[in-house]
Amino acid sequence: MSVSTHGLRLRTGSQALRAAVELLSSMRFAIALLTVICIASVIGTVLKQQEPINNYINQFGPFWAQVFRSARLDTIYSAWWFLLILAFLVVSTSLCIARNTPRIVADLRSYREDLRVQGLKAFGLRAETVLAETPDAAANRIGQQLVGGGWKVKLQKREVAGAATGWMVAARAGGANKLGYIAAHGAIVLICLGGLLDGDLIVRAQTWLGGKSVYTGGGMIADVPAQHRLAPTNPTFRGNILVPEGGQSSVAILNQADGVLLQELPFAIELKKFIVDYYATGMPKLFASEVVLHDRASGETKTARIEVNHPASWKGVAIYQSSFDDGGSRVKLRAVPMGAAAKPFEVEGTIGTSTELTNGQDKLTLEYTALRVINVENFAGANGSGADVRKVDLVGSLESRLGAAHKVDQPKELRNIGPSIGYKLRDAAGQAREYQNYMVPTVMEEGAPPVFLLGVREQPGEPFKYLRVPADDRMGMDGFVRLRQALQDPALRAQAVARYVDQAIGPGRPEQAQQLRESALRAVGLFAGAEQLQAGKARADGRNASGWQAIAEFIDQQVPEAERERAGQILVRVVNDVLFELLNLSRTQAGEAPLPRDAKSQAWLTQAVLSLSDAAFYPAPVALMLTDFTQVQASVFQVARAPGKNVVYLGCLLLIVGIFAMLYVRERRLWVWLAPRADGAGADAAMALSVNRRGLDTDKEFHRLRERLLGLPPADAPSSAETPSR
Repeated sequence: MSVSTHGLRLRTGSQALRAAVELLSSMRFAIALLTVICIASVIGTVLKQQEPINNYINQFGPFWAQVFRSARLDTIYSAWWFLLILAFLVVSTSLCIARNTPRIVADLRSYREDLRVQGLKAFGLRAETVLAETPDAAANRIGQQLVGGGWKVKLQKREVAGAATGWMVAARAGGANKLGYIAAHGAIVLICLGGLLDGDLIVRAQTWLGGKSVYTGGGMIADVPAQHRLAPTNPTFRGNILVPEGGQSSVAILNQADGVLLQELPFAIELKKFIVDYYATGMPKLFASEVVLHDRASGETKTARIEVNHPASWKGVAIYQSSFDDGGSRVKLRAVPMGAAAKPFEVEGTIGTSTELTNGQDKLTLEYTALRVINVENFAGANGSGADVRKVDLVGSLESRLGAAHKVDQPKELRNIGPSIGYKLRDAAGQAREYQNYMVPTVMEEGAPPVFLLGVREQPGEPFKYLRVPADDRMGMDGFVRLRQALQDPALRAQAVARYVDQAIGPGRPEQAQQLRESALRAVGLFAGAEQLQAGKARADGRNASGWQAIAEFIDQQVPEAERERAGQILVRVVNDVLFELLNLSRTQAGEAPLPRDAKSQAWLTQAVLSLSDAAFYPAPVALMLTDFTQVQASVFQVARAPGKNVVYLGCLLLIVGIFAMLYVRERRLWVWLAPRADGAGADAAMALSVNRRGLDTDKEFHRLRERLLGLPPADAPSSAETPSR
């Protein structure tokens, strides 16, 4: 009983194994795997790979960002399930090749010369005739003609009735069609193996089995422990390395889903010079690196120039020019007060570092993020647009927001507006705003005064909103700062109002002068935000209502609707005239001559009044302006050791050859039966042709063969001796 049970278990196990092999080697299973790989590749193309999690949160929201991270869609080509599918595809295709190759090889060796004579009548392409030659002579002639035409031929001698003998001429051509099947399937195996070799599989294996672990901390590369470093003999890797001008590095960073691994290189890369050239649009036209490679073991050196699409290679490692970055440029900044309590000061730092600042009782962290020496912007959409100054986006344009189906042809006006400094101010709670300030003033519109552009944004995915601060006659911001500080001084406001009233009313009308003085003080106090501050009124965002917004709110609340337009015009004129007097008072205090009431002064004041109104929305106590810098460039290289590359190239070559053979090479088999006639004069001949794909060329080839081998007339002049084909 136990023996029978054991035998049943063996049969059941063998059947399950046979069924599993049948499933893995089936075409349906391979097609299903290829479909999943294609879908995954589309996702990996559409969805940016290896981006920080915050980028996905900003673009898709926290839920989908977590879905992407859980399913490894952000690193799809190194995801465990993608590598597993590739491995199954290798196994499936290999089993398919192993199962079909012996049969294909056997079929290539077979001429099928044992085909029955009666079986020739079942072929669609067949012909019969009578030859004047003997069967022996006809068989030798037909065989030689077929060999001369590229066919492989085998002659078989058969006995017929009596002592007579007949000959079966069996020929085949186009055997490369079946070899194409093996080549194409073998190519899939090679390509997948190359992908597995050059993928993340071997690196992951070292973290699973080799005692290596992903590093999730920060700090200096030199301080990272050995368990997070891969040896220089690592057979395959692909990572990035940043090298500043005048510096060198020998450690590449391999990004992983939950951290990084450090890859030790067998050599160090020293960047001697970084070269960058730009198009008129400001986009990089060429960037290249002149480097010296130092072998860490022998001290041998090698010089090379690395450009995009022109990599260097040494010690089995390819070095590609990936991009460029800041290599630690040194900058000097001047803090321009944007609030009454702020004081000017200077600060120095290096891009990529941070500095602690004090804002009263609060502590701020200044993070130097970027130095851009060239900023080419399109001014065609900004000039004359009338857009809110706080929402000016120099980089974006209307055309880019409307999409491909709504394009508007607009002339481009490209201008380089000089260097800019990018930085972040982070408070004690860790919240940060990003700023971008331009070093030199820019003329936004013809006839308008040059303005300094002060950009700010709350989130990295948002466009910058720019405050335009007019440059004074010394091309600085001191004139605007003095005017704003004077606006916050009640005594100076009263003095400016008195000068304005004296010019507007003159002597002899004290009652009218008093009324105008009160109205002007009220208007300029509203503009300065002083009345709201005294009354304890504040906005929901914590800022006091000031500027033109405060004037508009006052008119809406205190003036009847029918008189609002006229009241608004009067208040705007009063505020502008008082601010002009306030401007000259601030210049007199600074030891500068008053400005005349000409068009140039009025244009400057108009922009200054707009900037004063919008400055309340600038969320920093100071604006840090770039005064000097020393640029240090850095090159970002991609270093890769890819042994699977040649395997993939071979697979691609085999795939091309295999597909070409399967599509354009037709397997053909030909049989000619030659039997002696009963009267002994000549031979009866029967011919049949078989092809794996029949087409118009097949019929033409068959007609040429029967004409050449059997001497039959062309197809358009059939003989009575021919049996028409079906």
